[in-house]
Parts: sequence; C-alpha cells; structure tokens
Amino acid sequence: MTIAATKTDVRDHDIKVAIEDELSWTPSVTSTHIGVGVTAGAVTLSGEVNNYPEKHAAVKAAQRVRGVTAVADEIVVHHEGDKPTDADIARNAASALDESTWVPKGTVKIAVHDRVVTLTGAVPWYHQRLAAEKAVRSLRGVRGVNSFVTVSPNAPVAVSPTTAKQKITAALVRNAHVDARHINVKVAGNKVILSGTVCSWFERSQAERTAWNLPGVESVENQIKIDYNA
Repeated sequence: MTIAATKTDVRDHDIKVAIEDELSWTPSVTSTHIGVGVTAGAVTLSGEVNNYPEKHAAVKAAQRVRGVTAVADEIVVHHEGDKPTDADIARNAASALDESTWVPKGTVKIAVHDRVVTLTGAVPWYHQRLAAEKAVRSLRGVRGVNSFVTVSPNAPVAVSPTTAKQKITAALVRNAHVDARHINVKVAGNKVILSGTVCSWFERSQAERTAWNLPGVESVENQIKIDYNA
C-alpha cells in the first residue's frame, strides 16, 4: 500500500534540506558531523563537534531557516587533546569578562562544573548580557554556557506605555530583518510583550532584540509564533 506524503511531511523535508544547505554554507560548521531531524517545523540537531562555538554556530544556522519553529540542540562537544580543568576555565572566563569593554566590572559571576559555564548577576542592558555570554563561549574546553544574568537598568526610565510601544514599533519597521506588519507590541511597566506571527525563528529573535533596546526594559516576553506562510 502506498501512503501519500502529507503537506506537513513535504514541508518538513524542505526545511531539512534547507538546514543542511545552510550548515554546509556556514564556514565555522563541519556539517558532515551534524544530523538534522524535522517534525512539524521543530528541528533536532545531533552529532558531535570539536568546540562550543561550532555548536552555537550550528544552532544559529538552523534558526535562520524559514519555517523553523523550534530547535532542540542535542549536539555533543567532543574536544580533542588535553582538556582544561574547571578551575582553568573559571580563571580564563574571569579574565575574558574582565577584558570585555561591554561587560561592567564585577556585575557577572562565574561558576564552572564539568566544563559548563554558568553566569549569574545583573547588568543594565541586554546587549551586556549577550556580551558576557560571547566572552566565555569561545574559551578552550567550554562545552556549554548557561546564562542567568538579569537585566536591571541603573535608573528607571519614565516612558509611557504608548510612547514605548511607538518607539519599539518604529524600530521594528526600520529593521531590514523583520516584517513588522504582523507583530503586536504591548508595554506593561518595564516589561514588553510581543505577539503576532513571523516566518522564521531568526526574525522572531530579531524582534525580541529590538524590543530590548528600549531604555528601562527589564524583561521581554516573546509570544510571537512562527508561520511558514507569514
């Protein structure tokens, strides 16, 4: 008996092929070591890579593909040669944060267990949280980074919800990577809530980063859904 492929099956196949092409196109990723599975737009990446930056780059590559609704990262980092100890990684991470021009001194704390770096603390801006993650991501021996750094502005910013919504909406419209026509913005105090639809995980992520740029924002709740046909 022949079972006809459903529309979802065809779409998942197209997404899988596109991800494999994107992985091959990404110079920092050895695509032959990474497996790709897709079910209803949700992607599972598996396999082994030689370092954490390659793992991170593979996930980002998958998220860039149109139609991807979620990415489950099951890639294992398998370092070749001598592996630094947790103490070595902690010292190197502390130095990396100290040398970063974006991360305020003393705001981020480090813990390392089984070569996974955990960051805690608070910074005034979201881009500083991202900078802290980036500073430790490429350190030799790191196989994972967990960030629990919160955003806590130095001083409250008196912006009305209406004005805040207008500013974020205008920024979304300016962003060449985001189609703002189907994105809704709600502001409640220091919290921004995004909803609506976009066509890719990358676009969803860009919308969230845009919202974080509003002065005074402490949290962004991203409720945007991904619609392949958006």
